[in-house]
Amino acid sequence: MSGYPTHPYGSGAPPPQYGGTPPPNQYGQNVHGQSGGYAQPYASQPYGSAPPAYGAPPPAYGAPPPAYGGAPSAPPYGYPPPPKQQPQAVFAPGTDPEIIRCFQACDQDGSGFIDDKELQKALSTANQAFSMRTVHLLMFHFNKNSSTKIGPKEFTEMWLGLQAWRAIFERFDRDRSGKIDTMELRDALLSLGYSLSPMVLQLLLVKYDKTGQGRGIDYNNFIECSLVVKGLTDKFKEKDKNYTGSATLTYDDFMLTVLPFIVA
Repeated sequence: MSGYPTHPYGSGAPPPQYGGTPPPNQYGQNVHGQSGGYAQPYASQPYGSAPPAYGAPPPAYGAPPPAYGGAPSAPPYGYPPPPKQQPQAVFAPGTDPEIIRCFQACDQDGSGFIDDKELQKALSTANQAFSMRTVHLLMFHFNKNSSTKIGPKEFTEMWLGLQAWRAIFERFDRDRSGKIDTMELRDALLSLGYSLSPMVLQLLLVKYDKTGQGRGIDYNNFIECSLVVKGLTDKFKEKDKNYTGSATLTYDDFMLTVLPFIVA
């Protein structure tokens, strides 16, 4: 072992190791009177070992005997390996403790990821009740791997994005009714960079006003509406390379662009 002197007991030969064969004396015999040279095959067996079967060859010369009290052998073939430890969710340094707390509270299996039902529960614990459709749109928007689960990074980005949308909603809900009407929706979306025609705005209001009156959108449906507008606009911009406001799409491109927002 490195770090120890070569001869810790002086300049002579080191003492025999515990349990090893005694060194030979000056006449070539060890202290038990056995001649030097080849070791007797039976003498090398540890106490309590069964003798070799009749007719079996003696143990190979130089082969180490089975260690007494050593490490246990590997499990027999066919036994399942020991269970692997689940990965722990790792958040970036400086992450809001409330974000970490909500994520860990819903990651019940300790996998480091949460699915749509766990995400809905996590967002509900923060006094934000979202429909499953809104949850699916959130996962589609923030999870770039198209997975059915999200990890700490995506969850943090989603949380911060929802905080920004909450601030916009409260800013343009000027009458503090808990809903935004057509003009307030126009201004809110314009602040996000989306200029929509009155016809499109009215269509959105009718679609996302769940009361059926077409007068206002609450926060949950505002999030869903904003996600659809943002997602479709981003997909369109991928085809509108020169930002002319027009683009040519194949039928497949169109379907792949629109369907995720319909079936979410």
